[in-house]
Amino acid sequence: MTHQTVGHVPASDQDGPLADCPDSALVPPGREPRCPVDITLATLGGRWTPLVLREFLRRGQATYSELSAALPALSHKVLSDRLAQLTGAGVIERHRIPGWPPRVRYVLTSQGRALEPVVRSMWEWGMAQRNARRRAHDPSDTT
Repeated sequence: MTHQTVGHVPASDQDGPLADCPDSALVPPGREPRCPVDITLATLGGRWTPLVLREFLRRGQATYSELSAALPALSHKVLSDRLAQLTGAGVIERHRIPGWPPRVRYVLTSQGRALEPVVRSMWEWGMAQRNARRRAHDPSDTT
């Protein structure tokens, strides 16, 4: 009889698209991530970041005012921080619109568009969870 040690990945599971990063790829917080999942999480990190990205995936581009109206629960500081984070990650670009008062339009980059399957997977998983909870509370609900 064999058993699996907690935290041990069997040799047959070490290859493949979601194989664990070697310990050398895992870094403490505050350092540049090297593990692919960690890189993605660093890009989408923060309570509201995926929802800001969702708005860009819907629109392609937006002004600060448009985003603020679409996500009214966000404080101005949080929205500004998330826009700076996504700009720094290359997910969106900041374009100044000539004129007075100064205006800025944020545009989704191709790198940002490449995150669409990630956000879509989050959406689909969330929908399945929401529907399961509804069915648990109302067994006659078939949605």
